[in-house]
Amino acid sequence: MASGDLQPSDILEDVRRQCLKRGAAGIKGIGRTFRIMDDDGTKSLDFEEFMKGMETYGLILAKESAADLFRLFDKDGSGTINFDEFLEKIRPPMSDTRKQIIGKAFNKLDKTGDGVVTIEDLKGVYNCRQHPKFKSGEWSEDDVFRSFLDSFDSPNDKDGKVTSEEFINYYSGVSASIDEDEYFVHMITNAWKL
Repeated sequence: MASGDLQPSDILEDVRRQCLKRGAAGIKGIGRTFRIMDDDGTKSLDFEEFMKGMETYGLILAKESAADLFRLFDKDGSGTINFDEFLEKIRPPMSDTRKQIIGKAFNKLDKTGDGVVTIEDLKGVYNCRQHPKFKSGEWSEDDVFRSFLDSFDSPNDKDGKVTSEEFINYYSGVSASIDEDEYFVHMITNAWKL
């Protein structure tokens, strides 16, 4: 099938698949890339910024297919796409059950309730004592916490803070590899002692 024959939903699925090949952080990484590509600081992308972001992130897509995908994201026909709408569409679909358990885990981590998880929030919530580098004495607790937080950040933007969006983006990648809601909920519940 030629790229011009693909439906926008097929193109979206292909882009999603390309992101997920990068692992659990693939969706988060494209979000970071698109923020960097937002040349005019509007928190939205025009088609040129969109194409630049796709190319920078290494997503292979014919220009015609990219235009079809852009139109799918541009619901109001304004010629721009909003970051949040883009990420919502690009994330693999998750059931409400999965979204709720991810929200509970984030809220447990965010002890201060400010919408951002930091090293201070993790103390007493995330047990790092079984981490091999902590056990060997190579890393301190703070080193383990920072490593955990860095797993949510893109290589070029490690700020030591995790937002709710970054947390959801990360777990949407994990979710894509787990078929059953029950197992996903069990995994998150055990990981975060909910």
